Amino acid sequence: MNVFRDLRMGAGFAVTGGREGWTRTLLTAIGVGLGVALLLLTTAIPGALGARDDRGRGRDELSGRAQQAAENTLLIATIDTTYKGDDIRGRALRAEGPRAPVPPGLSRLPAPGEMMVSPALADLLASKRGALLKERLPYRTAGKIADRGLIGPDDLTFYLGSDALTGDSNTAVRVTAFGNDFPAEKLDPRLLLLVVVMFVVLLMPVAVLIATAVRFGGDRRDRRLAALRLVGADARTTRWIAAGEALAGSLFGLVLGLGFFLIGRQLTGAAAAFDLSIFPGDLDPSVPLVVLVVLAVPAAAVAVTLFALRSVVIEPLGVVRTGTPARRRVWWRLLLPVVGVALLFPLIRRGADAGEFNRFQVIGGTVLLLLGVTALLPWLVEAMVARLGAGRVSWQLAVRRLQLGSGAAARSVNGIAVAVAGAIALQMLFMGIEKDYVRDTGQDTARAQMSVSSSGSIGSDRVTEITDGIRRTKGVRSAFGHSGTRIGDRGDNPAEGATLTIGTCDALRELARIERCADGDAFIIEASGSSDRVVGEMRPTPGRQVVIDPAYGMIEGAAPSRTPWRIPAAAPTVPGRADAHGTRYDGVLATPGAVPAAARKLTYWMDVQIDPTVPDARDLVRNAAARVDPLSTVYDLSRTQESRRFANVRTALFIGTAVVLLLIGASLLVTMLEQLRERRKLLSVLVAFGTRRSTLSWSVLYQTAVPVALGLVLAAGTGMGLGAALLGMVGRPFTVDWTGMASMIGIGAGVVLLVTALSLPPLWRLMRPDGLRTE
Repeated sequence: MNVFRDLRMGAGFAVTGGREGWTRTLLTAIGVGLGVALLLLTTAIPGALGARDDRGRGRDELSGRAQQAAENTLLIATIDTTYKGDDIRGRALRAEGPRAPVPPGLSRLPAPGEMMVSPALADLLASKRGALLKERLPYRTAGKIADRGLIGPDDLTFYLGSDALTGDSNTAVRVTAFGNDFPAEKLDPRLLLLVVVMFVVLLMPVAVLIATAVRFGGDRRDRRLAALRLVGADARTTRWIAAGEALAGSLFGLVLGLGFFLIGRQLTGAAAAFDLSIFPGDLDPSVPLVVLVVLAVPAAAVAVTLFALRSVVIEPLGVVRTGTPARRRVWWRLLLPVVGVALLFPLIRRGADAGEFNRFQVIGGTVLLLLGVTALLPWLVEAMVARLGAGRVSWQLAVRRLQLGSGAAARSVNGIAVAVAGAIALQMLFMGIEKDYVRDTGQDTARAQMSVSSSGSIGSDRVTEITDGIRRTKGVRSAFGHSGTRIGDRGDNPAEGATLTIGTCDALRELARIERCADGDAFIIEASGSSDRVVGEMRPTPGRQVVIDPAYGMIEGAAPSRTPWRIPAAAPTVPGRADAHGTRYDGVLATPGAVPAAARKLTYWMDVQIDPTVPDARDLVRNAAARVDPLSTVYDLSRTQESRRFANVRTALFIGTAVVLLLIGASLLVTMLEQLRERRKLLSVLVAFGTRRSTLSWSVLYQTAVPVALGLVLAAGTGMGLGAALLGMVGRPFTVDWTGMASMIGIGAGVVLLVTALSLPPLWRLMRPDGLRTE
């Protein structure tokens, strides 16, 4: 019970110590509160992403598929688009009965020519920025989609009522309900390793900053404890009283942290960062994790305080720090990273063959390696500043201050060092596995930059009309469109046939090397041994009797459209060539005049070459495609394609890094202000003796720059060591992105320099002779 009494007494000192006590407690509470806010935010992120995923799966049309029209069926076609780089999700709907399902977030289905839009899309359409998009979606807005039908507040989504959808083509799918019953794809072990390490790297600086915040005001606290010893308190009692003061500050920090978290949660709904928007209500931390934070932060405050006082002898007449005569021991500090490496070493090459990792082993090894930074940095700073010599007055002031007590300076930059070390390791892991998630598409962006296609059945004359319409669009240099289907000997198995592609002579020259061509000609593509488009083994020959469209491209239950056709006897064999998509066609190429009119209603593709000097050229193409064929699909061509999951993990890392850096900067500023406040009288004495303000400003900068430089060097070494271990775990060679590492170190140093600059105005206010006044 004496312990609880002492803790209560210390908490009382924290709130009844007058202005000095309240200032110290407030600084501690702000530092702890910033850390708690980020902890709560981090514990809420998995639940928020899960809620986004649940709403996204709930509006999918992958479940409830039907074959025949009924009173409860709905036809849905995908009409997604992109506007100024933003993806817009669109669906065309047509009810086939009075009990057709309604998408989540809608109270009714839109009538033909009406659309229901998300609030973000409604704002975009109403703004000047959305003028071109308004031309693409000239439909009447009949209502807005509720939150339960959106993945986030910035989700751009619309539902369009259309009477042009039919159930006898593969343009639309028929459903009786919305949802996605298929199990979600699991992260592969390498991405899972990346996510686990990312959470550790982002949370470790938070823990370090909280531990630093509870030690604010250490020197003044120790002098107060000496006074308590003078009135009869023993050494054990004074330590628990000090722990009580830290406990009070941490409890106030929990309250402030909750407030910071609630403010930050509301801000997530006001702005989307890195294309990831989250409803504020989704950021709801799980109760067990909140309880863990609430219990762990005060317990850590007490433990850190007791640990810090282990080297302090508090006597009635003063405080003697045993750290002054005895140098810091290094053996136990080296033990932490050694044990961390020992935990990670058995996992080397475990992920080379997509093997599973022991998450707890990965977490333990990573935590110990990063803790090694916090343990080694005070020893390194102490060892290095002891060897620093004479210099300018500002340099001597800074060096002497560090030599008298380097612990506080090292603690203030521990968070930066840990964050940089973790960032370097993550960057190395990202580089090592990036090629596994970025594939070469084979597309030639020099020949075409965009593609327009439709899975609906459109006549070849209509394809020519659509192509000409897009070719006349401003910003378009050229456009080549063609349609296609399958041909075969029988009308019941298209897999045994070959491909028939129909287009103008100019379009066919994009697919094969053709010299002479006129409408009515046909060509047989020379067999190349392998082709992306080869499905069967039939080799077309001149004069061969075939069947066009043998049940190809038809949804189940629809009547097939089969047309007999004889390949022209004069059809020459020509060498094929890859198109802009990197696809080599097989089978037969034919101009519209060579194919019966009854067989020309096919799906089509179009390659478009744009003029990059024309503003909004891509959006103008999409507008033109929407005018000539509202159900068409338009997408950009690119040489590479990145895994969406990999991109999402990288986005989460960027967001987390930005938040952690903001937290570190804010906490470091609070730490620096607290240190300046403790040295207020010393600064006043120096000013009274004639020391220039510029000299003191440079001394403060040097006091910060020396520990930061040493911390960043230690962080670079630790980060490369951790990165090497992670690369070995996924079976990748050791590589370092020196430019990226330099940028990480530069960002860390920049944060410290910015904080130092922000601390100069308070420093100048403290450098006044009247600071010597006391009562």
